[in-house]
Order: sequence, then structure tokens, then C-alpha cells
Amino acid sequence: MGVYNVHERLITAKESKVGALIDTLACGEDDRLWPGRLWEEMEFDRPLGVGAVGGHGPVRYTVAAYVPGTWVRFTFTGPRGFHGFHEFTVLPVDAERTALRHTIAMRITGLARITWPLAFRSAHDAVLEDCLDLAELACTGTIARKARWSPYVRLLRAVERLSLRLAPAGT
Repeated sequence: MGVYNVHERLITAKESKVGALIDTLACGEDDRLWPGRLWEEMEFDRPLGVGAVGGHGPVRYTVAAYVPGTWVRFTFTGPRGFHGFHEFTVLPVDAERTALRHTIAMRITGLARITWPLAFRSAHDAVLEDCLDLAELACTGTIARKARWSPYVRLLRAVERLSLRLAPAGT
């Protein structure tokens, strides 16, 4: 089964300002793009660059390509059954506006044919809209239309919190 999922926000800011956000990915408190306060943090075994290995939560990947301030592509290594990539791209529209796009292109196999539509897709859509809210806020100081989590995403998050509380220590 093929998955092609795109999230994009038009931001009233120069390409360089929007592109600088990509370069902060996985920089802990200095990350101005990934919503690590709301979701699992994006982390790598080294600074953002080709060959860095990491991910967020159960989603694992390697940095396959990186053009600072312009584009970063991650190749999935997990969960099992995710075969493909996701990427952030900065696309200049004109002198004052820039599109920030996130794309997933992957083939899913095995159990992922169930987990992607049941849980991952909705959570992914929510986290990406939160990313784009952060990008817009960082570049303009405001968010024109703040993303809202669906009732289903709120349910998934509640189940996740409950499972973490019930998990034995050290797991």
C-alpha cells in the first residue's frame, strides 16, 4: 500500500528565515520547528547532518540528505513496515512569502498496513500541523489559524499517557 501525505503552510517571511528553522531540528530547547513539548522529541545520535540516526517516539530514521536552510530528507528505519522517506522542504513563493512543506512518501507492509491508518496517520497529521504552527509563530509572531487536535487524536494521546503510566519501570 502506498502513502503520500503532504502538509504545507504559506508563511509571510523570507526563504532564509523559514529555512533557518529546519537547521534547528533536534536541537533540544533550541528546536524552533519540532513541537517536542507536545510530542516525543526529535533526537539524533549527532548534530543534524547526513548519516545522523534517530527519530521521535517509535518512528526511527536516518538523515539521507540535507541542504542547510533548504531541505532535509529522512529515510525510515522503523517502525517495521515503513519503507520510504519523509522530508521538510522550503519553497520560495516570492520575495516575502515562503512555503514550508512536509512530505511522506512510503510503502507500508505487514502490520503497518493496520497501524498507519489506525494510529500513525492521525497522530502524524496532528504533529505536522503543530510543526507548521510553530514555524509560522517563529517567523511572523502570530498563527493565522491554529491547528486543533481532532477528538480521535486526543483519544490516542490519552491512551498513550495511560499506557506509559501502566508500563513497568525501566521499560
